[in-house]
Parts: sequence; structure tokens; C-alpha cells
Amino acid sequence: MNFSEVFKLSGLLCKFSPDGKYLASCVQYRLVVRDANSLQILQLYTCLDQIQHVEWSADSLFILCAMYKRGLVQVWSLEQPEWHCKIDEGSAGLVASCWSPDGRHILNTTEFHLRITVWSLCTKSVSYIKYPKACQQGITFTRDGRYMALAERRDCKDYVSVFVCSDWQLLRHFDTDTQDLAGIVANVVALCVPSTNGPVYSLYRVFAGLLSAFCAYEWSLGVKCVAWSPSSVPGAGVGSYTDERVRILNHVTWKMITEFGHPAAISNPKIVVYKEAQKSPKPGLGRLPFPPPRATSESKYEIASVPASLQTLKPLADRANPKIGVGMLAFSPDSYFLATRNDNVPNAVWVWDMQKLRLFVVLEQLSPVRSFQWDPQQPRLAICTGGSKVYLWSPAGCVSVQVPGEGDFPVLSLCWHCSGDSLALLSKDHFCLCFLETEEGVGLAVRQRDGHT
Repeated sequence: MNFSEVFKLSGLLCKFSPDGKYLASCVQYRLVVRDANSLQILQLYTCLDQIQHVEWSADSLFILCAMYKRGLVQVWSLEQPEWHCKIDEGSAGLVASCWSPDGRHILNTTEFHLRITVWSLCTKSVSYIKYPKACQQGITFTRDGRYMALAERRDCKDYVSVFVCSDWQLLRHFDTDTQDLAGIVANVVALCVPSTNGPVYSLYRVFAGLLSAFCAYEWSLGVKCVAWSPSSVPGAGVGSYTDERVRILNHVTWKMITEFGHPAAISNPKIVVYKEAQKSPKPGLGRLPFPPPRATSESKYEIASVPASLQTLKPLADRANPKIGVGMLAFSPDSYFLATRNDNVPNAVWVWDMQKLRLFVVLEQLSPVRSFQWDPQQPRLAICTGGSKVYLWSPAGCVSVQVPGEGDFPVLSLCWHCSGDSLALLSKDHFCLCFLETEEGVGLAVRQRDGHT
């Protein structure tokens, strides 16, 4: 496992291109495009203000930079560096910007969610879509890129509109049975509509209307997160708020197959519980009068004896958005595993076996888990906790790796290269790449699993 040198970064804006050839990073108002392998600078673009959002087109030929404070979007071409495009929303303002699946249209959401403006890079035409609802995920596209689903709010009621992406014409419009639509997810032709109250989860087909619905009285107070299975089997996972459970839905009937709880005590001896622990000082150094600096502290995983207890956090019920319920949910690329985090057990990552529909392992960290992400090519999970380490788990075992370098490097977020050969580690002001060697990674994991350091 090798690490690159450290590069400057702003706003955690660092993304691999979809084809894996490039790595884009932002430093204030500059966009830097590097070769994803050598990290040599290929292009350096200067924007009109500080960049707040960056996104690659699906074909990796264009990249957009959004400057929300100025209401501006600038688009750059990798094939023709001298070409560029500027979109100014003017007094309408700008709160969100994204690509359409074809990579030739840009969708800008104006302030107060008054409308969505669709800009064409090919024809320079402009289309307007009214009534977008202000919610976390109000726009989504089907996997084939042919249709867009939009959450709407008009006349104090929630709706979903489906548009054809080729000409942005309205295909279908229907109201929902939700009182407060929290977001939508599209998967082929199925639309998932979580709600903060009322029926907490509804499934629709674009052409067939309501497909299935689940009631709040049956499932607690609401849906907190949703994840689709990459292989469409089993279908989807739904994380709930108050009962701290994940429901697994069948991809054909969209009925619940099973549900997983997140108890604070693990009593099943078949479940492996890995606990991160600080390594003891080397012999001869004696006991230090103060804890070692974070950048030089070392840790390892130990297998806890079962029954094992996990650290829990008591949520503050009198505050908005209490830390309770399943807040993170992700399937492995082969859909064999599901990783979850229960927000009131913030230090733990739960990994479920989706073939046997049971809990497989639990990883308990010393600090709250900030992010985790699956390797796109194999069931290997990367975890960060805001410290200067990155954690990797696979069915062979798990390992804790210190990020080398002078000073502290708090890893706040991470993202995989599409090949799974490298991993970008992001801190507040810097980023670096971690290059993984498969045999070495497996060896480290096996040694840690067997108790060797």
C-alpha cells in the first residue's frame, strides 16, 4: 500500500472522472485536472469565483464548476481546453447544478426552488421546469438515462412528474400519498418516494402508477435513507428513523423480505466483532505523561469476545434532527454485503450477509464513523472517522492504516477509483491518493485477523 504526496484542496471537492482517466480537484477558484495514475497536471482552469460544486459529465469529456454565491456555472472541455461555457442565472440565483445523463444538458435550480432551468450545450436552447420541491433528493434519473423524475410541490400537495430527457417534455404527472415528500429515487422504471410522515414509503412505476406502499403505523415514523442493490437483487434497503431498523425489499414484488435491527449488545457467537484499540507503547519507553499526538498514534483491530457491548449515544429528543436511526446504507458492488451505520451507535459499522440474510461482522471504531464506501470492483469497504487513518475491511479481515506524512491528516471523506486500485483521501485543506496492492492488502488483513501486527 503506497501513498502519494499531499496536494492542496478546498471544500472536499475532489472527484475521479467516470472513465477513471482523470482526477479533478479544486483549490479556491482554480480547477486542477490530473492524470489519475501519475497525478501529473493535465489542465489548470481559472473560474470567476470560489468553486462550491464540481461534477463530471457521464462521458468524462466535460466538467462543470458551480459558484452558487455568484449564480454562475462554468463548463470546461477536456478535449478542447480553449473552449469554455459560462451560464449566468442572474437575479434568479442558483442553489444546485447537475448534469443530465447524456452529458450535454445542465440542470440549474434557482433560489427558493422557483424553477429548474435546462441548458443545452449543443443547441444552446433553454427549457424551464416549474414547481420543484425543496428536498434533499428532488431530481433523479432512471438508469438508462431516458427519463427524469422530479419531486414537485404545488397547491400544498406533493406530486411527481416524469420527463423525457431527449426533449424535456412531460411524460407523466401524478400526485403522491405522502404528506411531506422527502425525496425520490429512480431505478429503471420504479420510483421510490420516502416521506417524513404519513405512508413512509411508496413505490410507483412510471406507466402503471402506485405499485406498493408501506404505512407509518406499521413501520415507525419515517424513512431516513434508501439504497438500491446494484444487481437489482434483492432490490432495495430502507433505513428507518425511530426503530433503528433496515428493511430489505424484494425486487419483483417490492414486499419486505426481512428486517435487520441494530442492538447495542452482540450475543451471537457466530458474529465477529472487530474493535479498534490503541497499540501499547513500545517496551522501554515507559508510560507517557500525556497521550501521543494523533498523527503518530497507532491502532489495530482486536476481535472482541462475545457477548460484546457497543458504545451508544443518547439522542437529544428536544432538538431537531436527533442522531437516531439508520443514517448510512450501502450495498457492495456484487450485492453480497450491506453496510449500515445506526446514528445512535455512531462508532460502529454493521456488515450484513445478503445471501444468508444475517449479520456478518461489526466494526467498532474509536471515533464516530464519518463515511464509508465500497470498492467498485470487489467487496472491500473503506472507512474514515476524521482521524489520520483509513480502515479497510474485506471478508478476509480488516486493517487500520496510518496516513504517512508530516503533521496531522484528518481523513474527512474518501472516494474510490473505478478500478478499485486507488482511493482518494480528503481532508479539509488537502488530499492524497492511496494506491492499493491486492496481495499486500489481503496479507495485511489476514495478519490482523489472526492477531499479528
